[in-house]
Amino acid sequence: MPLKQKPAGKLISFEGSEGSGKSTQIALLAEHIQLLGRDTLVTREPGGTEIGEQIRNIIVHNSKGDEMSAETELLLFAAARAQLVREIIAPALVAGTVVLSDRFLDSTTVYQGVARNLAMDPVQMINAFAVGNVMPALTIILDVPTEVSIARIRRRASDLPDRMERESVSFYEKVREGYLVLAKSMPERFLVIDGTQDEATVAKQVWAAVQKLLA
Repeated sequence: MPLKQKPAGKLISFEGSEGSGKSTQIALLAEHIQLLGRDTLVTREPGGTEIGEQIRNIIVHNSKGDEMSAETELLLFAAARAQLVREIIAPALVAGTVVLSDRFLDSTTVYQGVARNLAMDPVQMINAFAVGNVMPALTIILDVPTEVSIARIRRRASDLPDRMERESVSFYEKVREGYLVLAKSMPERFLVIDGTQDEATVAKQVWAAVQKLLA
């Protein structure tokens, strides 16, 4: 009797503005996938490794963070991502694991490329260098209006808002528009879901797309 072939690993990334509900939906999806008997790994950007978490602290919480140039921010995100891919994501995919990432390279395209107004050619080159041949099989964008995003950030804040959460309304408008334009340019990889729907409805739509991917 031939041995059953192990399913291929899949990388699924979640994108969206701050407060779009990514963490909640990732946790719900991880439970669904585990019930199928599939190995599942949840990670986040920036972070996911010891080195990446230290970089995250520099990006998000450093006392001099407001003085950080857009170019420095871009390179720090790429450095954290390069470590995450090589230390965690790539080995997990080889082992047949379904990896769920709270943000991936598309965040850099939108936040640094669009919202920070950096030229796209160097952003794309640095992104490609950081991830190598590891790309998401599916990217889910949880889309919420800017006013909803900001209201959710304020409601969840138990401490002072971090550097990214302190950005202006116009910044988040650019982020939202950047994600929607990106999704239209690559409809084969992206799925945009209305993040203002109730949690269960969003989860149902996420699961429907992931079931097709894992079938």
